[in-house]
Amino acid sequence: MKVKQVDEGKISKYILKFTFEDWENIIDSDVIIVGAGPSGMTAAYYLAKAGLKTVLFERRLSFGGGIGGGAMLFHKIIIESPADEILKELGIRLVKAEEDVYAVDTAEFMAKLASSAIDAGAKFIHGITVDDVIFREEPLKVAGVAVEWTATQMSSLHVDPIFISAKAVVDATGHDAEVISVASRKLPELEISIPGEKSAYSEVAEQQVVDGTGKVAPGLYAAGMAVCEIKGLPRMGPIFGAMVLSGKKVADEIINDIRKS
Repeated sequence: MKVKQVDEGKISKYILKFTFEDWENIIDSDVIIVGAGPSGMTAAYYLAKAGLKTVLFERRLSFGGGIGGGAMLFHKIIIESPADEILKELGIRLVKAEEDVYAVDTAEFMAKLASSAIDAGAKFIHGITVDDVIFREEPLKVAGVAVEWTATQMSSLHVDPIFISAKAVVDATGHDAEVISVASRKLPELEISIPGEKSAYSEVAEQQVVDGTGKVAPGLYAAGMAVCEIKGLPRMGPIFGAMVLSGKKVADEIINDIRKS
């Protein structure tokens, strides 16, 4: 087998060419999702499947959020009904633990959820941190985000961001609700309260997270563990049904809101 020879200059040229084609395309998006955890990737799948231009920014160079760590690095997590129906739709294998409760392999869960979202048309960009939100007045709403390379922020360099506009921004950053925290601090007129996450109480937290998922302010939505932070809900540990259902719920709400606008 003979490997085709490619000049180093061409390698760089092609990388830059196709990278900037992608960036030009996502500058004006329908939906920006921040965080490639279970809720963010589930939302990306359903939003892209509905035909919305969806970009997902992840500050790390990987995807999965809290999935990969499983429970204290054990490689299984738990999914309960009705979230199992979404995993079945994505071809993720489930092992029955008891009625309506299933064990899932973390690597398979991460890989197939990401693959499904990408195949549906969502664009994933790694190594990006959302530094700020864009807002518009009259009426006041969130209209996009300001982004930086994560490596730039880790180096403590002062570099201005670039801006990505969108009709909806989803905070799926997890426990710290990073995007909503920025919006609440910089735009107090949005009247966003962040009481903080409570200690574990899985039996009630799963339902409460799903119930609390959705619009936080015009143009700004919460999904997954970010909901616990902004609603003062208990954490739930290595059971992920609410994360998946939260992602679908926020996607459904955004699809409805954009179609009505």
